[in-house]
Amino acid sequence: MPLALRDAGLASGKHWEVYLPALLFSIAAMAPFIIVAEKQRRLKPVFLGAILLLALTEFGLLTLHDSVLEISLLMLAFFTGFNLLEATLPSLIAKMAPPDAKGTAMGVYSSSQFLGAFAGGALGGLLHGRVGLQGVFAFATLAALAWLLVAWTMRNPNYLSSYLLNVGALDEGQAWDLAARLTQVPGVEEAVVIAADRVAYLKVDRRALDEAALRMYAVEG
Repeated sequence: MPLALRDAGLASGKHWEVYLPALLFSIAAMAPFIIVAEKQRRLKPVFLGAILLLALTEFGLLTLHDSVLEISLLMLAFFTGFNLLEATLPSLIAKMAPPDAKGTAMGVYSSSQFLGAFAGGALGGLLHGRVGLQGVFAFATLAALAWLLVAWTMRNPNYLSSYLLNVGALDEGQAWDLAARLTQVPGVEEAVVIAADRVAYLKVDRRALDEAALRMYAVEG
């Protein structure tokens, strides 16, 4: 993008005049979609829409990167989709990861982000050196479309929250038995009891959870 803005006639010292407004307005633009995704439980359509927006933006940049105004508008759309994905991906992972592996899943996700930033920068530089800006935008368009096709097949996530319950000292047999009993509590969808940790890792539906019944299994301290 800095090279596209430079070629469009905007001095490098003024690039912030495009980046800053695009970032700020995109944050405001994504807020309603976050509300729809979480409150109305429409995470998958919003997620797919954000990926589609990235694909359309990259295609737009492929053909419209000679004007600062065109680039600015496309940057606004790009940051809206990008920030929406930044907000929804961690939520999606938390909903889909097993209750006792949420930390591991988030760790893999964070590591993948850094790896992606490295690989994307390196590949973008390679493509720019060989085929120019249009090659970079064409590849990004195809990559986003491929992502969209893969994401289209994913199942709609369960809208569950993580819940930790202190269950005190247990042996392995008691832990298995308690996990089975916890899943009988209304609103508890998944339960894993780790005896060594003295903790039950749960996935719960907050709207249906009988917290009073769940608390009967808790041990203080």
